[in-house]
Amino acid sequence: MKRFKTVFLFVLVAALVVAAQAQQGNSSGETLIRNATIMTASHGTIENGSILIRNGKIAAVGKDVKAGPNAKIIDATGMYVTPGFIDAHSHTALDAINEGALSVTAMVRNLDVINDTDINIYRQLAGGTTTIHPMHGSANSIGGQNVILKLKWGKSAEEMIFPDMPRTIKFALGENPKRRGNPTVPGQSARFPATRMGVEETIREAFVQGREYMKKWDEYEAAIKRGEKPLPPRRDLKLDAIADILRGKLLVHSHCYRSDEILMLINLADEFGFKIQTFQHVLEGYKVAKEIAAHGAGGSTFSDWWAYKIEAYDAIPGNAAIMLHKGIVTSINSDSADLARRLYQEAAKTIKYGNLTDEEALRLVTLNPAIQLKIDNRVGSIDVGKDADLAIFNGHPFSVYSRPEMTLIEGEVYFDRKADIARREQLAKEKKDLIEREKKMSGRGPERPETPDEGPPIDDPKGHNHR
Repeated sequence: MKRFKTVFLFVLVAALVVAAQAQQGNSSGETLIRNATIMTASHGTIENGSILIRNGKIAAVGKDVKAGPNAKIIDATGMYVTPGFIDAHSHTALDAINEGALSVTAMVRNLDVINDTDINIYRQLAGGTTTIHPMHGSANSIGGQNVILKLKWGKSAEEMIFPDMPRTIKFALGENPKRRGNPTVPGQSARFPATRMGVEETIREAFVQGREYMKKWDEYEAAIKRGEKPLPPRRDLKLDAIADILRGKLLVHSHCYRSDEILMLINLADEFGFKIQTFQHVLEGYKVAKEIAAHGAGGSTFSDWWAYKIEAYDAIPGNAAIMLHKGIVTSINSDSADLARRLYQEAAKTIKYGNLTDEEALRLVTLNPAIQLKIDNRVGSIDVGKDADLAIFNGHPFSVYSRPEMTLIEGEVYFDRKADIARREQLAKEKKDLIEREKKMSGRGPERPETPDEGPPIDDPKGHNHR
């Protein structure tokens, strides 16, 4: 049974890959999206506008855009075009999320465990999401290094990695890292820290060690420059990462809930001379928005999640709008393979709860997360020179009646609703054929059960299993 499921999943994924590749266009030529309402996320909305895509980049945007005679034309009359959505906090396309053995695991990398066959990649494309930030889990005070991916369904893991990807690392405060040290929790072994104080001290100790480690290597390199031949210090991958944080080469994105812990990490970062790039979840960010803005950190939060655990009891749905109005670069994230399929609806909630404008709300899932990830020079808005990562909707994206019809990454179509629907009957037939073929290969007839423990055939009145 296990072998059958593995073979079936592999072949089904292969079939979906072929389908996606069949949908993709040629990014080496020109594509013109015309007659659309274009929500740029950077310079307003263009009615009855066009977007010219050339070699995967946006070549022109406006009302009077012309294309060459051989350009592929996408007629978007009555439709809306937005930048592809960016999920600043994802766990999609990873074979592993947490390394819970230690409280500081800065040496592990999500880059090494990308699963390019995760079906959620395709499902999120169907929701207009084009770029994600798959993060390490929150079992650790200092977790692993994250990765940034473009959802190029059907491509290899290497091809999905965001070009010249800025490096980021996951921190976590509060219940998640401290409860891993509580032996009274079923399935957990004792591991320091077991308190919120311990989480702070664990992070501080790592930076003390990192500072000493960096000093040793600086002294070693200075000696080499002087012509000396000293023995190099012992290489430590964990402390290499901590040193890169101190040097500003590795950007901190920290899981957090409570305002006291947000202030704690800001003070600790100031103590050691580094910056928090973005506070993730940051449900009590509205309480300390002034301090977060002064530090220069961003805030990536949920739209309306609250009271699902004690730490979240003071969360409010107006959090994103309050932080935004206090000068914080704010985004709405999913932290969920399901919500990542409809980030546009999550952003729309801020209009209801925070009275944001359409453009402010759109930026929460496009330009602002791009700024937080330091990739806004390439994605996040519809501007000339940026990657042609776009979502085309059949109506206003903030309407509950609208849906994405097409999603492009670098000018290639990776999701087309019409093509998807057209192939469903064919895929169903392929699935049925594969099941029958696998049964024949394993020597089972179609009327027999797949495994002995699933019970006898239903037409056996005595309940005998005739295997």
